Amino acid sequence: MVNLTIDNIKITADDNMTIMEAADKSGIPIPRLCFLKDINEIAACRVCVVEVEGKEKLITSCNNSVEEGMIVYTNSPKVRLDRRRTVQMILSQHDCKCATCVRSGNCALQTLANDLNIQDVLYEEQLEHQPWDKKFPLIRDSKKCIKCMRCIQVCDKVQSLNIWELEGTGARTTINVSGSRTIAEADCSLCGQCITHCPVGALRERDDTEKFWRAVADPDKVVVVQVAPAIRTAWGEHLGLDLKDASVNKIFDALKRMGADYVFDTSFSADLTIMEEAYEFLERFSKGELKDRPMFTSCCPGWVRFIKSQYPHLVSYLSSAKSPMQMFGAVMKSYFAETIGKKPEDIFSVAIMPCVAKKSEIDMELFYGEYAGHDMDCVITTREFVRMIKSAHILPETLKEIEADKLFHDASGAGIIFGATGGVMEAALRTAYYAIMGENCPPDAFNVVRNSLQEESGIIEASFNLKDIKLSIAVASGLGNTRRLIDSIEAGEKHYDFVEIMACPGGCVGGGGQPIHDGYELAFDRGQNLYFIDKNSKLRYSHENEDIKTLYNNFFEKPNSHKAHSLLHTDHFLWEMPRSPKRDRKGYVISKNTVIKIP
Repeated sequence: MVNLTIDNIKITADDNMTIMEAADKSGIPIPRLCFLKDINEIAACRVCVVEVEGKEKLITSCNNSVEEGMIVYTNSPKVRLDRRRTVQMILSQHDCKCATCVRSGNCALQTLANDLNIQDVLYEEQLEHQPWDKKFPLIRDSKKCIKCMRCIQVCDKVQSLNIWELEGTGARTTINVSGSRTIAEADCSLCGQCITHCPVGALRERDDTEKFWRAVADPDKVVVVQVAPAIRTAWGEHLGLDLKDASVNKIFDALKRMGADYVFDTSFSADLTIMEEAYEFLERFSKGELKDRPMFTSCCPGWVRFIKSQYPHLVSYLSSAKSPMQMFGAVMKSYFAETIGKKPEDIFSVAIMPCVAKKSEIDMELFYGEYAGHDMDCVITTREFVRMIKSAHILPETLKEIEADKLFHDASGAGIIFGATGGVMEAALRTAYYAIMGENCPPDAFNVVRNSLQEESGIIEASFNLKDIKLSIAVASGLGNTRRLIDSIEAGEKHYDFVEIMACPGGCVGGGGQPIHDGYELAFDRGQNLYFIDKNSKLRYSHENEDIKTLYNNFFEKPNSHKAHSLLHTDHFLWEMPRSPKRDRKGYVISKNTVIKIP
């Protein structure tokens, strides 16, 4: 431990702490732009400079350690002058059209400039422009990039994909897609973690809100909206609502006020997914198809894009079950359309999702059904939904608690926990237990697969005995953790029967489309809220959902029936990632109609 003084306050800190950490611990905030704990501690922005008594030059607080007897000033005249000049220079290379920026009011640079009372940019603006495909789900505006390098580091250290890189030298240094590729040619998983960790508005999702507004204005369209489980944990954060007041039922009210005809909870189709996926797993397991490698969950499109680009020879081990969103879309344009007396093409199906990759998922050929085109028509992220509430002039405090519409009204707690890492696995095991044992397990029997603050590796392993069947499972969130897990499987170091993967750390609650709180990771807390809802739910097993039973009795007959496979399952071999060679169903590369056995 060392003793030091920061802004005339005597404090004690661990000797391995940085000045910034010691100040934060003592409630003395030091401004910063580029810093991300353990990810981006490179002092690139130089906004966090402090003055240390006895040192002539200012030093950065994010990467300089505390010392015994150190006297630090975080806001001295010398520091304020230097910090103002630094921020003014950053502003000279930043498009300051804040009024038209999606991050206005939630921008670290804007906040910092206001805090420093910067009312004018003294230096000549030098804005670079790089062309970008505006149809791609992820949008980058090079004129807003401040070269903090967070996106590079997050994609490298957390997600292991290296989509971004530094380009050029000196004053012409910029950030671009790596390998001289366009973003559409890259192996981007569309997890959106670069967006949620960008301090400004240089990265964002493609805005699809106008598709929704056009649909609700079309008298010939029946607009059906589903809301993902993870949305209820975050949508109120930027609307001034307490968590207890930001229920999914108020989301339904907001959507109805906007013009939606029907509103549903995607947790219902999560129950449907469990029925299909759990029974698919038991069938593949009993046939001995999983002796060499496990069956992987397939509900996360970011993960599916990752395995398609990084481990294409393992695609056949993905569950063939569509994601809950796509299953709901398929049901909307078949059973639901028939029930309300409409043609499939009259249905405009919208999903409110915490995910950027979902925007890509709805356009994939594998989800194209001859009955009515694509299963889904539009995906809106949580952030887009919040902006829609504001643009519709809806006061959040006036929203009422209304129920989801009939037919697909009920959802189990098992479906709700889909939004947190481990939730899909736990929900599937509850139903698999019932299928094997003929009775329900205690609802929390498999809670060991849940994420905990103590689980730093991002990978959870467990084994369960169900009668004479021993199941080995694993759960991973974050693509860097996923790569480590798969590499251990491929090296023969680990063997599992069933594996759940979520591209975003913490699962969907930490998705790339969720509200942004710069410098804070809220996935764990949001996930705990879903588990709280599950614990207090009257219905905690997917197979006990009466609306699910009715759907099977009236339409699908049973899990994995012919009709269920036609509408609720997919073929992952019908599309390829841009840089991945085409492979056959055994994972072998196909080159000019010749099969090359390269695993």
